[in-house]
Amino acid sequence: MSRYDIRLAIGYSYPGFVRDARHILRVSPRQTAGQRIERFSLEVAPAPAETASETDFFGNAIDHILIDQPHEALSIEMRARVAVDRPLPDLARTPALGAVVELARKSRASEGESPLHFLGSGRLVTPSARVAAYLEEGLDFSRPIGEATLDLARRIRSDFRFQAGVTTISTGVEETFAARRGVCQDFSHLMIAGLRGLGLPAAYASGFLRTEPPPGRPRLEGADAMHAWVEVWTGPEGGWLGFDPTNGCFAGEDHVLVARGRDYADVAPIDGVLMTSGPQRHHHSVDMVPIEETEDASLPSR
Repeated sequence: MSRYDIRLAIGYSYPGFVRDARHILRVSPRQTAGQRIERFSLEVAPAPAETASETDFFGNAIDHILIDQPHEALSIEMRARVAVDRPLPDLARTPALGAVVELARKSRASEGESPLHFLGSGRLVTPSARVAAYLEEGLDFSRPIGEATLDLARRIRSDFRFQAGVTTISTGVEETFAARRGVCQDFSHLMIAGLRGLGLPAAYASGFLRTEPPPGRPRLEGADAMHAWVEVWTGPEGGWLGFDPTNGCFAGEDHVLVARGRDYADVAPIDGVLMTSGPQRHHHSVDMVPIEETEDASLPSR
């Protein structure tokens, strides 16, 4: 098990006063079987006039805030202590990839974690025959899905170059595939589009990545901001397993899950409605520090 203190800071500066604003925040780590929140705090400035918390359709914790005073800047700081117990499973014992395709095709479940919601198009990602053909090269559908998917994540890590600043939120999968470069969001969207093109349920996972690696291990790409990876449905017994195409690895105890959705549009850390003019400036930083000592901490009420 690994334990972390996490700090997320998001800030906006506007060219003029914003009269009022409504925002939806998705910044709280999820409570799952392999992940536990021990402490949590959220600070917003200016102080919201109204706040409300709920869980969305996909099981993500969201906070609604209303700021009803004029402001030229917005500051959000989330702090959490999280325990992660997500060891690498025996991927060789996962069902055959082809069997999972058939199970997903026959599924009729409708809850938020149902594979049906992760086979088609989201707001930003559509299944891609072109990327599916790339992933299918040399792919054996009789192999365990866990092993096969880890190999696909490693292939993307090898064939594509991590390069910040060359893409935006609106960069499409086909553009990323042609350019062979991008960041974690681009590689996750690309892998999702290809897996869905093969008939495999794939979800977009947003969260945090360990900032400082253990001694002797290389630093992972994308650790200074919110990270993204892919979760793949491995059948009703195995459920969802995470794979990180940016770093070519299993999404284990170095990864803290915040939100899961069909693509980035479902899990963006902040959405909202406001009126301003001209470009706004934005900053976003993450610190995820491992804790060596053990301290008592109670679970939050949320």
